[in-house]
Amino acid sequence: MVGAAVALVATNPTMAEYQHHAGDQLVQLATEEICGQRELPMLLRLWIRDCPGLIADQRAALAELAGRFSRRHSFGLFSLFTTQLGGQDLLPSLRLPGYTVTTIGIAGHFITISSRADGGKLE
Repeated sequence: MVGAAVALVATNPTMAEYQHHAGDQLVQLATEEICGQRELPMLLRLWIRDCPGLIADQRAALAELAGRFSRRHSFGLFSLFTTQLGGQDLLPSLRLPGYTVTTIGIAGHFITISSRADGGKLE
């Protein structure tokens, strides 16, 4: 029992590890939300040729952004991470969706327990 507790404490994810994980998750969410829109404004369709690639190239910036808008509560054996971001206007006709994600980090792994989006706005 003590050995298992020590192992969990030793593998309790850090904020840096969570940032890397959150960056990957944000790339996936942004790709689905922004690139998955069938009715992108004409200007964006002409400008963006490879929407998923453009978002994937921003993985490091998205991870840093997630780190700035995340809180970590360490309970020794595990950590609870809460990230709230989005809702900003990217262009006059494109508002980024707002996200609130709650994730448990335990034994070096992350489990999302709650995820909410406001939907954003695309005109």
